[in-house]
Amino acid sequence: MTSSSPPPGPPARRSAASPAGAPLSSLYQELILDHYRRPRNRGGLEQPSVRVTLHNPVCGDEIDLQLAIAADRVGSIRFAGHGCSISQASASMMTQQAGGRTLPEIRELIDLFTELMHGSAPAAADRRLGDLRALQGVARFPVRIKCALLPWDALAEALRTHEAGSPDGGKIAVLDPEGLPEGEDRDLPL
Repeated sequence: MTSSSPPPGPPARRSAASPAGAPLSSLYQELILDHYRRPRNRGGLEQPSVRVTLHNPVCGDEIDLQLAIAADRVGSIRFAGHGCSISQASASMMTQQAGGRTLPEIRELIDLFTELMHGSAPAAADRRLGDLRALQGVARFPVRIKCALLPWDALAEALRTHEAGSPDGGKIAVLDPEGLPEGEDRDLPL
């Protein structure tokens, strides 16, 4: 007796997928495109505590990041600028994650995201990154890592500027990261 049905056994294993069956990578791509097309926290603040503008001369991406910081907590964070879908989506997602957090929490988030962009598996599994994990595929494309990290470099520079305090009330505008002073903790991946 012949049968056309498969032999009994465990069901075929599915790849990582959403509950609706769409591949996780497809959902991640949709999330990135959504943040690019409808960026969150785009615009400026009336009176930012810190403002940093960074430009990636390799690809032309630019970000102008503005933060309102009080009692070592980011109350508001906004960005403007232009660039590829990766840089703009990264900025949008970053502002959602950073708003309302303490400065130590933001430093930790910066470190986690940087590890994610450099292919760290523990960072990819870290739930504290939330939707930012959608950008983990960028790690496979070294040239695009710079795009994803540009907003995060601006955020790190904003924290350094805030902590150092500047004569003009904590505001700084930097158009080219190569023009920044070198320091032990200075490592912009441009």
